Amino acid sequence: MQSSAAMTPQQPGKMEMGWDNDSGNNRPKGNDPWGGGGKNSQEPPDLDEVAKKLQESLSKIFGGGGGKKKRGGPRPVGPSGSGGGGDDDKPSSGGGSGVTIGLGTLFGVLGAIWMLSGVYIVDPAERGVELYFGKYFSTTLPGPHWVPPYPIAQVEKVNVEEIRNIEIGYRSRGGTQSTGSVPRESLMLTKDENIIDIKFAVQYRIKDAQNYLFSVLNPDVTLRQATESAVRDVIGKSNMDYVLTDGRSDIASRSRDLIQKIADRYNTGLEVTTVNMQDAQPPDQVQGSFADVVKAREDKQRLINEAEAYSNDLLPKARGASARILSEAEAYREKVVAKADGETSRFNQILAEYQKAPEVTRKRLYIDTMEGVLSRSSKVLVDVDSGNSMMYLPLDKMVGQSSNARPVVERQAAPTSSRNSGDSGSSSSRADQRSRSR
Repeated sequence: MQSSAAMTPQQPGKMEMGWDNDSGNNRPKGNDPWGGGGKNSQEPPDLDEVAKKLQESLSKIFGGGGGKKKRGGPRPVGPSGSGGGGDDDKPSSGGGSGVTIGLGTLFGVLGAIWMLSGVYIVDPAERGVELYFGKYFSTTLPGPHWVPPYPIAQVEKVNVEEIRNIEIGYRSRGGTQSTGSVPRESLMLTKDENIIDIKFAVQYRIKDAQNYLFSVLNPDVTLRQATESAVRDVIGKSNMDYVLTDGRSDIASRSRDLIQKIADRYNTGLEVTTVNMQDAQPPDQVQGSFADVVKAREDKQRLINEAEAYSNDLLPKARGASARILSEAEAYREKVVAKADGETSRFNQILAEYQKAPEVTRKRLYIDTMEGVLSRSSKVLVDVDSGNSMMYLPLDKMVGQSSNARPVVERQAAPTSSRNSGDSGSSSSRADQRSRSR
């Protein structure tokens, strides 16, 4: 059975809208989404009605309220002539609950993701600084942690094990050995009013993450300025020769203590680990003169060292020779005294024997004296009792013997035939030998 609205002929000059056309869908006319009827379909929508519908939709989604649907425009007349449209007056609770469950699930998933986004991990070399609404809350150690996600809290991670470097007076170029000088930082005035070109390298690390992030606006720049100020203070209290020669380690140590003191005063949260003096030279304008002075100083030191070496070599020898001479003199004195004592004792003993037997002692002394004298003589005396014997004396051997050896005289009887049958030459030679022996 067709409705009376479907039988209404289309007015000439009026455009048929989609919500007024019920062909094939049995939709009632006047179902304007803006609340307007069929007659007033060309009028603009009522903003109050639109807001009311939006409010009802939100209350159904979040509040779960059912209720009856309210239409802004006139209801279409049904075939029974009543003002009801059948299912339009029934509560639509089924569709609203399904939408509520879907949105709840969606919000639950989003909430879980939001909560999981607060999990963070701090590496072993780092410290985590937790901020709640931009204010410092705590410092966390390495490991997993959780904070309420943004915008409630956030985490700043700071590497406290990294060694950082500050260069004063020079700049490294790409990690190579070549360096570029910065005269504005390297030229400093010493205590004796000399200008020196000096370069320092400072290594430091973060010891307090909270102070590093919040106490000073730029702690690295602050430490650089403190380093330059401290180095100038230490150099200004030292002489140029001391800086260039013996005071390198002392100046580096004093600079490190002063830099750390300034950094702690400003609460930078930084700790200075090492301070090294890379180079210290006079300015380029006086390099030649300074090189001559250094060369002269080195020559002076070299000559001093050579003199000390010669002295160290000569004095021990002189001391040794002196000690040797003294020892020899002492030994000679002991020898002479001992010999004199021995001679005295021997003379006393001989005297005692002489008093007992003067003749025997006198003869014995004579024999001993002659034995001592003749034992050192090269002459040989032979007493020949009989003229018939012939003596062969090896005079060359006897002369070459030591003074303690006594010559041995060998006597041999000459054969009878030798006297009769010998030639004149042999006789004369034997005569010469006898004459020599006599």
